[in-house]
Amino acid sequence: MITVLFGFGNEKILVIVEGTNVSFCSTQFGAKKTTIDGLQLNHEGVIKEFPDLKEDKEWRKKTIERFKEKISGFKTEQQRVNYIIEDLRKYGYIPEQKQIGGFRPKKII
Repeated sequence: MITVLFGFGNEKILVIVEGTNVSFCSTQFGAKKTTIDGLQLNHEGVIKEFPDLKEDKEWRKKTIERFKEKISGFKTEQQRVNYIIEDLRKYGYIPEQKQIGGFRPKKII
């Protein structure tokens, strides 16, 4: 299990990678935990990543399926975490700490 703490404005986001499962926690509403299925996705942000879904009525469902396929394609948790860090950096999320297997968190530079 690898957890990564991100800062976004004055909000903290925790991403937990356990095998192929990815969970997201937000401190905005008392640290609620959810999978990608429970996240609010921005249509404009999705279109930037997947222009072919612009006119698709099932854009949300297809975006979630593509994310899950992408995550499953990586062989290790570390590869999944690296992908998530680089992907969220594009949208202004700042990775702050990474914790592997319950050991002390380490700062991400």
